[in-house]
Amino acid sequence: MTWFRCPEKRPWASMRLFCLPHAGGSAVSYRPWAKAAGPAVEVQAVQYPGRADRMADALVTDAHQLARLVAGAMAPLLDRPAALFGHSMGAVLAYEVARLLQERGSAPVHVFASGARPPHDRGGDRVADGDDDRIVAEMIKLGGTDAEVLRDPELRELVLPYVRNDFALIERYEHRPGTRLTVPLTAIVGDDDPHVTPEQARGWAGVTDGRFALRVLPGGHFYLTEQQPAVIAEVLRTLEVPAAG
Repeated sequence: MTWFRCPEKRPWASMRLFCLPHAGGSAVSYRPWAKAAGPAVEVQAVQYPGRADRMADALVTDAHQLARLVAGAMAPLLDRPAALFGHSMGAVLAYEVARLLQERGSAPVHVFASGARPPHDRGGDRVADGDDDRIVAEMIKLGGTDAEVLRDPELRELVLPYVRNDFALIERYEHRPGTRLTVPLTAIVGDDDPHVTPEQARGWAGVTDGRFALRVLPGGHFYLTEQQPAVIAEVLRTLEVPAAG
């Protein structure tokens, strides 16, 4: 099973945007981005194992291992400039993938870290060790469509194993010394996110020698759902590619 879902193939696009979902998320959350991003960008959304159409694939329990698998799968798709966008858990994974790509001589042109504390300042939240109700409560607190899915008892039984795995993966993640990014990085955060403040998001500046920018948009942890046009406009402006329409 392939690692990426591409809602609209664009062989003439000047750039690929690889999107990494949040904990408990799947590639479907980026499906609307393909049309919104316009013809100049091909959106490739990462599909983590153990969910959606990869339900039969074994879950990956280590963030560094998951980043290696994603970076390896990207290799055939790096025939044109690539940017990375990750939300929450996906932001930390995007950072680790970018480090690996840079080491291999295929650095991305930009990294967008959304709704996340920087890799060296993860905080002490421990949700994965709680019971099912604790995990559901955390998802509901953060918001997003996954919270609604978890209200259904039958769906909850399917979804909770990979949600718990993702929480454990990111909560156990430890930043390792090594390759320092030289690529530009933009941190984007909602102004009412209970998980990360704008000041904490500013800490992403410390992981790259490239240009850094912080963008604060209205909303909570899943600000990017309501603010999708503004987020995509920011991405396209930063990448200097034409907007859709």
